[in-house]
Amino acid sequence: MQQRPLSGYRVVDFGQYIAGPAVAMMLADQGAEVVHIDPPGGPRWDNPADAILNRGKQRISLDLRVAEDLQLALELVGNADVLIENFRPGVMARLGLGPEQVRALNPALVYLSLPGFSEADQELAQLPAWEGIIAAAVGQFTDMGLSRVLMGITPSFSPLPLASAYAAVLGATAVTLALFARVTSGQGERIEVPIAAALMEGLAYNSMHVEGLPERYKSLREREIERRRANDLPLNLQYADLQEFLDPFYRTYVCQDGRPFYAVNCSHTRHPIACLQVLGLWDELAGLGIPTHSPYLDVADWPEGAECTLLSYPLSRQWADLVSEKMKAAFLSKPAYEWQRLFGAAGVPGCAHQLSAEWLASEHALQSSSVLRVEDPRYGAMRQLGNICWLQGDDAVIDKQPAQVPHRDRGAVLQVLAGWRDRPACLPAADPAAPPRGWLDGIRILDLTNVIAGPTIACTLARFGAEVISIDPPQPALDPWNTTVFGMQANQGKRSVLLDLKSAEGQALLDRLLPQVDVITINASDAQLERLGLSAERLRRLNPELILCQFDAYGGPTPGPRSNHPGYDDLVQATTGIMARFGGGLQTPEEHAHFGTIDVLGGYCAAQAIGVALVRRAHGHGGAVARSSLVAAGQLIQLPFMYDYPGRGPFDEPSGREVKGAHAFYRCYQALDGWVFLALDRRSQLPALSRALQLPELECDDEATAERRLEALLGSQSMAHWQALLAPLDIGCQPLGRMSQLRESALMSAATGIDLKGPKTVAFIAYPEHPCGHRVELIAPNAIRPRQARLRLPEAMAKYGAHTREVLVRLGCTAEQVEGLLARGVAAEHWSARYLPS
Repeated sequence: MQQRPLSGYRVVDFGQYIAGPAVAMMLADQGAEVVHIDPPGGPRWDNPADAILNRGKQRISLDLRVAEDLQLALELVGNADVLIENFRPGVMARLGLGPEQVRALNPALVYLSLPGFSEADQELAQLPAWEGIIAAAVGQFTDMGLSRVLMGITPSFSPLPLASAYAAVLGATAVTLALFARVTSGQGERIEVPIAAALMEGLAYNSMHVEGLPERYKSLREREIERRRANDLPLNLQYADLQEFLDPFYRTYVCQDGRPFYAVNCSHTRHPIACLQVLGLWDELAGLGIPTHSPYLDVADWPEGAECTLLSYPLSRQWADLVSEKMKAAFLSKPAYEWQRLFGAAGVPGCAHQLSAEWLASEHALQSSSVLRVEDPRYGAMRQLGNICWLQGDDAVIDKQPAQVPHRDRGAVLQVLAGWRDRPACLPAADPAAPPRGWLDGIRILDLTNVIAGPTIACTLARFGAEVISIDPPQPALDPWNTTVFGMQANQGKRSVLLDLKSAEGQALLDRLLPQVDVITINASDAQLERLGLSAERLRRLNPELILCQFDAYGGPTPGPRSNHPGYDDLVQATTGIMARFGGGLQTPEEHAHFGTIDVLGGYCAAQAIGVALVRRAHGHGGAVARSSLVAAGQLIQLPFMYDYPGRGPFDEPSGREVKGAHAFYRCYQALDGWVFLALDRRSQLPALSRALQLPELECDDEATAERRLEALLGSQSMAHWQALLAPLDIGCQPLGRMSQLRESALMSAATGIDLKGPKTVAFIAYPEHPCGHRVELIAPNAIRPRQARLRLPEAMAKYGAHTREVLVRLGCTAEQVEGLLARGVAAEHWSARYLPS
């Protein structure tokens, strides 16, 4: 690949902290020319991660309150393709750089705003949008997962910048899709990605609600929570007690060397049996009669006496206890990394728990180029997280330029401007009278993915007009919990076909379909792709313009020893250090959140890869293999500490169950009637806080003393009192909400109208008559809000196989041929009698 995918595009990055600079970093990582503008005092966030966020950029320092510097900024923007900012609504306009002002100067500009809350949200728009304030407002610290609920831990603080990570990838995706549409329309765009909305889309599986969900889909933890609440019992489990409420195929085991190992083998037709075979336990448990009937049967049709099936999550308490005890004993026979090797070789998902520092130095991270070595002028030989996505053959993704030191060399700025002014205009004239279109109108996607991360890719793109056909096998490999329950969110807006692509007839039909599609999405390793016959050569022969989006667990730009190992969200949390940090160490690792911490973000990363490939294709470079992985996403959400260099201080970021925040002035405190999150800039706002609280000692207190003073004082008055006192000082003081309360207050329905660009930062959609037969409430797809482009509300997920006949006919099959395919099991119209087996 001679030319970088975004080569020739110019970006002006006004962002500070994480979200804005991360978007620009992702564009620079794909070859865009980025100028990052710092304030006169330098970056607002003094952290070594700044070296990652601003790698590959030219950096200048401008005082936008000075006319001469503002003029320079305006000239840069006037010759740019993209502007990025992540300030509160109105800030850029007051500086003279608002979207209307600069797009009048440069109508082809794509202007991306990443405010904490939407500018249309009269209640929240002007809140100081610290990461912790956003997390508190939407319920992240209150609904961080079933384990924390069972242990009675509220609040549950996390140091991971989930909100900024989700918003950054969605922002980068929006920019690339807008640039793709601009190639033919000539039209610029104003885009808003509220960070709080992005966070809630990312946590979709923590907030979705299915009324009357059958008991069989509830885990042991969920049932125990319900039991305790129904009987007015305390939620006070200890960590050790909690482990016995975890499914044996979805939990941590201690190995011979004392290192914990995480097994995630539930819900699959092969994985739990293969796991037991690797451990030498299968013959014994099969002899004991562990049930293995199809999870797609209704419970009423299960074999007599069966309370569960090995092929579906969760196991019953009786079988879970028995299997867990045997697995605990087996894992003690070998060290953790030996089990990791054995599981990987057998194609069974499982890995050793590690610390982030161990991951950064690991053989696979470095060989796969997931972690890169960069010679930084300030930190020396620095290990940094790599790209969040890449196009195969673009070798420059592993050759990062270090972050520059901000400077005020006007000559350098003028030199940049000279190069930018010389660029010939090559865009078609925009038609202001043209009706609004979706960025992806006319684009067809073939979705071959499963579970959460993979289906999220096409689901994310469907809102912009893409037509999606999803193909699954006639005999499902995964249980209804993974396919149907999760699919209600991830498979919206798709036509569903059941077809055996491993058969000769299925492959022949695939050959007919491939020339008609623009993008294939698949979550598969290189080895799995080879088995499916989806080689790059075959795809180029059938459709030279086709983009193959390949997503896997451990993949990177180059091969590594674990590249073909299967994996899930939780395993990447374990291997990259997230679970050890959240739980407080390797002896007490915990899953972070409940579902989708990395999965959904990984889907967004792959959607960004498709956007990059579409831009490249639009400039005449044909199809591509666009890639991302769970590891790439898992590193991104650890960006504030995902680096190492000689002399680096200890990895001592906040961790564990009892942590309430990062420091005394950025943490959760208990007020008289509930919890609030306090957030301020110690350098500039501490004097104002000490005066307002009449605590002059705060300015000279050590950390522990300041915390004690604030705990005592804030606990004496109501949340509303502290909000009223601190809001005029622009000091963050946000009550901790709950996701359920947020959902109830922000429900939209077809009866009242669906406005995806409405005034609420976060919105949900109620489906009273969802095809599954239950009332379902899901997060609205409103985190990306273009001003001009049309957004489409994807239809509710259809039953698997609902469109098999229709699509086969479109492929040229006669009615007789369709019946033959169905009779031979090459195709199917359903997996179960009911949409959701009861």
